[in-house]
Amino acid sequence: MSTPLRTRLAVTGEEFGANAQAMTALVGHVRTLHDQVLAGGGPHYVERHRARGKMMVRERLEALVDPGTPVLELSPLAGLETADPVGGGVVVALTEVAHTQCLVIANDPTVRGGTTSPTTIKKLLRAMDVAETNRLPLVVLVESGGADLPRQADVFVPGGEQFRRLTQLSAKGIPTICVVFGSSTAGGAYLPGMSDYTVMVEGSARVFLGGPPLVKMATGEDADEEELGGALMHARTSGLCDYLARDELDAIRIARGIVAHLHWPRLGPGPLSPGEPPLYPADELLGIAPVDVRVPFDVREILARVLDGSRFEEFKSLYGAQLVCGWASLAGYPVGVVANNGILFSEEAQKGTQFIELCNRSDTPIIFVQNITGFMVGTRYEQGGIIKDGAKLINAVSNSTVPHLTLMVGASYGAGNYAMAGRAYDPRFVFTWPNHRIAVMGPKQLAGVLSIVRRNAAEAAGRPFDQQADDDLKAATEAQIEEESTALFATGRLWDDGIIDPRDTRTVLAIALTAVHSAPVRGTATFGVVRH
Repeated sequence: MSTPLRTRLAVTGEEFGANAQAMTALVGHVRTLHDQVLAGGGPHYVERHRARGKMMVRERLEALVDPGTPVLELSPLAGLETADPVGGGVVVALTEVAHTQCLVIANDPTVRGGTTSPTTIKKLLRAMDVAETNRLPLVVLVESGGADLPRQADVFVPGGEQFRRLTQLSAKGIPTICVVFGSSTAGGAYLPGMSDYTVMVEGSARVFLGGPPLVKMATGEDADEEELGGALMHARTSGLCDYLARDELDAIRIARGIVAHLHWPRLGPGPLSPGEPPLYPADELLGIAPVDVRVPFDVREILARVLDGSRFEEFKSLYGAQLVCGWASLAGYPVGVVANNGILFSEEAQKGTQFIELCNRSDTPIIFVQNITGFMVGTRYEQGGIIKDGAKLINAVSNSTVPHLTLMVGASYGAGNYAMAGRAYDPRFVFTWPNHRIAVMGPKQLAGVLSIVRRNAAEAAGRPFDQQADDDLKAATEAQIEEESTALFATGRLWDDGIIDPRDTRTVLAIALTAVHSAPVRGTATFGVVRH
């Protein structure tokens, strides 16, 4: 029987106050970056877009979704700390459209004309992963200049996968709807061409494999843009257009109607209850996890502010205490929880393995909460079988077929990332807090390991060891890893689906849980061979 978790959080203490202040600063910085993405390509391009009588990308999205329902943007800071535009010039969102949860992809034409960068490709392919694995209808709002031509060597070959994936969604019976507001040229013409339904805005939609300049160069023909690829031509002559819209709002109205007539069934079980709120306020989540991920905290304090009624039925509470496992519900959906309270020993690995197998037997989705520095090392633990026990846990995570949702609230180092369903292990969604750190190991440890290797190599070769040079290199390495292990660096490379405000954790996980239940939720009894 699950009982409410008791909090031991000293919300009036200095530690809580310092944590909350530091986390609030990080949240504010992330919000500033989001605001920059919301501003599009800058005032000049926004004004030019509006002068053409067009809606901004998020205005289109807002008009598409059901009023009053949440919109969860995925990977909003993709491309951060890379050469690509932050956000990739495309919006990807989980939304409710005509009382149907959908995945929406929408180009932002104010960002380099909506052209495709390497980050855009990664974000589009991730979006299609989400649509496929969770069986969500896909709505694509198109206005794009196609490939960013100066970057063609980086986008042409990988970019072709989006069209293959689009038609594969259709082949699996997952509806695909393409609404064309402006240009959809060259390879982009296959977006409407391979969608189940196409809607085009009269007078502004343009769909052609080669625009007038390319036609002139290839054939010598002076082609008229409207006759070559206008919406009216495609509605009357080519047949590419299924629905001709008068304007943008009419196109969105038509798209909502298409989703409504799908009568899309959800194949997973619904929530067992409305889901009562936790006993403790969400604001307190700001003060639980230190920004310094080396400082420990009790992950149960997070669970108490996220789970329904703060109730938690803990599994093997006295065994493998560094891994917290148990049963709960979130937004009315039953869930299993696997959460770190520190480094993993053999007992934790064995406990986690058994619990994941039990979740699969009962078809229960699992929420992984990561704050992990890895598996314990040392002679005693190697001789005790830490490798084979850790392999059991990774085996269970790898072969588990119930949906996994991963939340990173602290460190995510080494094989601990793998054992706790990191990105490489195909969780349905990965979200992080702004204090999150991810790397092979901590910066100080990594720099120290390399220093020891250099010292040993010098001794083996009979060379004198330059301590000053080593200290300089050690400091440079530590600084590099410090920079490359931040939440911002990770989210820029799509190692997660977004950095979230800790106070929004319950809402974000609830939306993600709703999404995974659009598909069947089934466990497995089949796991790989393990050593005993």
